[in-house]
Amino acid sequence: MFGQRHIDPAPGTHYRSERVSAVNGQYFFATREGTLEGPFFTRVDAEREITSYIRRMQQASRLVENRAF
Repeated sequence: MFGQRHIDPAPGTHYRSERVSAVNGQYFFATREGTLEGPFFTRVDAEREITSYIRRMQQASRLVENRAF
């Protein structure tokens, strides 16, 4: 994902890091929001859940933006 969210600060130097990590045989992924999601049984499961997580976050963002106050 190369886009910038409207809540992100101004463009700067960004370093890519591995989002999936293994701890005691279980897999987790780190989010931009600073959370660690998991555990998952396999790396493939964790990577698949990254896609689901992004989709949920985008959907939540659209709901908040479209909500009438």
